[in-house]
Amino acid sequence: MTTASPHPTGTGRAGPEHQEETGPEQPSAAAAATAKLALLVASGATFLAVLDTTVVNIAFSDLRADFPDASLSQLSWVVTSYTVVFAALLSVAGRVADVIGRKKLFLWSTAVFVVASLLSGLATGVPMLVACRALQGVGAAGLIPSALGLVLQHTPAARRQVAIGIWGAVGSMAAAVGPSLGGLLVDVWSWRSVFLINLPIGLAILAGAAKLTADAPSGRRLPDPVGTLTLALGVGGVVFGVTQGTEWGWGSGRVLGLLIGGAVLLAAALLLSKRHSAPALELDLWRSRAFAATNVTSVLFGAAMYSYLLSSLLFLNAVWGYSELKAGLAVTPGAFAAAVGAVVVGRRVGPAAQWAAVAVGSALFGASCAAMYLLLDTEKQYVAVYLPIGILAGIGIGAALTAISNAATAALPPERFASGTGLLMTTRQIGGALGIAALAAILESHNVLDDEGYLQVFLACAIGALAAAVAAPAIRSRSVQNR
Repeated sequence: MTTASPHPTGTGRAGPEHQEETGPEQPSAAAAATAKLALLVASGATFLAVLDTTVVNIAFSDLRADFPDASLSQLSWVVTSYTVVFAALLSVAGRVADVIGRKKLFLWSTAVFVVASLLSGLATGVPMLVACRALQGVGAAGLIPSALGLVLQHTPAARRQVAIGIWGAVGSMAAAVGPSLGGLLVDVWSWRSVFLINLPIGLAILAGAAKLTADAPSGRRLPDPVGTLTLALGVGGVVFGVTQGTEWGWGSGRVLGLLIGGAVLLAAALLLSKRHSAPALELDLWRSRAFAATNVTSVLFGAAMYSYLLSSLLFLNAVWGYSELKAGLAVTPGAFAAAVGAVVVGRRVGPAAQWAAVAVGSALFGASCAAMYLLLDTEKQYVAVYLPIGILAGIGIGAALTAISNAATAALPPERFASGTGLLMTTRQIGGALGIAALAAILESHNVLDDEGYLQVFLACAIGALAAAVAAPAIRSRSVQNR
């Protein structure tokens, strides 16, 4: 019995395989309610995990006021510690979810995330805050793959694509709405509210998830501990090195040590994974051309998207003189547009056309970035120029991210949904780190108050997004065959 099979629909006659075919036709009211609950708690948890990758950026000024003795480099660890740990553990967490059960990992990860959020909100110094943010990253890494695994486990096959669309919409919206929500919280209360707001939401998610039926362990073994540690340190080293490259200097010993050491550890993790019966990195997932192609597009699109989200805020703040709160609110329409794009793809685009949705969404996003490069300047033209372009960019982001998730899921067997999701999210985070590093390198060569640097970043985002669009057709052939 696979862990991702839908629950019985009340006939008492069908085995899991038969339920996969007939269950979606006549789902019972109880099964439908369970599917909605699973989607609700998974979407809520995903919202928190993704939100915390961007929500803290806007709180830097408030943090500096509370901790005047801390350097900017030390404060940057508040963001970096979460991002690095999150990226390093995602792929391993996916396999753990498949092995011990999605519900069990989801509950534990949510509890860790809530406790870490409380401790972050009560932090009395920067070292404590950084440590608590790293612990948050541990919880978030377990949440993402187990959340999607819960959705797919409790959702009938015929409704899974729609559910993934909604789940993807929430994730897209969280990434984009983070700065505006963070600005509002910091403006009304303080930076501590950015973390403490997670408590009531997290506790509600725990209560809802506890009502779901537990999935049976898959019977597979936990990943090789040596390979797991090697992989985590390798990914963490590379991501951290790229993140700090501009600040420390690309030729500095620290950055070179992180990049070279991380690359060596990743190579070692690959070798260990090829030889171990329970590998930390499931290389055989990449034997599927469709899944491998989704990972390529995920890296390219992640680099463009994360760089765009940050550069948009910085442009509004530095060039147009918007306050942090006003800048956050100015990008909010794009967040809602991303949700619309995700839902449309989830509801309207069939399995065979997901590659086309990736291509169209990526191209639309890339064209929007190119339009910003061509049309924006120091003159404030929010309604006439920035707003419509931002909405089109949001639609492209939501459509592409959801289609990438749909295509990846179509290429995987049900019992490996969580493993595949963790690996896919890892590639996106690595792409995001590369994109932010490119952004920092471009801006460093220009005056921070000059528009030219930001326009160059938008051009780079356009190139990255269009590269993802070009790579999208590689998803097509095997994805369609697998259906």
